[in-house]
Amino acid sequence: MEQEKKHYSFSDLVDILRALRGENGCPWDKVQTHQSIKMNLIEEAYEAMEALDHDTPDAFADELGDLLMQVVFHAQIGEDAGTFTLDDVLYHICHKMISRHSHIFGNDVAETPEAVLDTWEKNKQKERGQKSYTESMESVCSYLPALIRAQKVQSKAAKVGFDWESVDGALQKLREEVEELAEAAGQQDKTHVSEELGDVLFSAVNVARFFKCSAEESLGETIRKFINRFSFIEKEAQKAGKKLEEMTLDEMDALWNAAKGR
Repeated sequence: MEQEKKHYSFSDLVDILRALRGENGCPWDKVQTHQSIKMNLIEEAYEAMEALDHDTPDAFADELGDLLMQVVFHAQIGEDAGTFTLDDVLYHICHKMISRHSHIFGNDVAETPEAVLDTWEKNKQKERGQKSYTESMESVCSYLPALIRAQKVQSKAAKVGFDWESVDGALQKLREEVEELAEAAGQQDKTHVSEELGDVLFSAVNVARFFKCSAEESLGETIRKFINRFSFIEKEAQKAGKKLEEMTLDEMDALWNAAKGR
């Protein structure tokens, strides 16, 4: 294989991974397993999301390449172990896309994005042999971040009418759960606090769902905001010749409010 080319194809990537895993390949690549590199899938997916949100198309393309490489890497490990091949990967996704788009490749009708999602869900349940809505909820990946998983589970419940009539009901439920959390905290019961905290977070996700907000992204934005405001406090303290650990909470709180007002 040429060392450098102006243009590469998907087959080039496959050939590169086979060479790296081959007899005269890279010592590191040859010893990797599905388990040893599994976290790379998550990392590369999140890095691609970051590039997308930063609106940097070339960086996004670069990160998508890293993510695609992980897929091919796992396929090559599977081929080397005799468990599955890249052809198996391609078969599964192509079969899935055709069977779930039955409004395009079959006889179903779906003329709106919402109808398409309903058709997709119906076909997915049929593929998996799910006979109840509970089975559909249980099939939501347990490895998802909890906020994302909660939103998906709630959406499935809402499809059969198990939902508040308006966001007012969801907000009232959130208030009730916050009160119960305060009661648990007053009892100094760690187990009870953990349980009630989960109820608060689940209720907050319900509010987000009513506004079609991503609870995960909302929390991510708040974390970013918190870091920016904390950075302001630290810089202002440095200007005043003070160390954060030597400041009082009131002093830091005053700077926090100043950061909010910027």
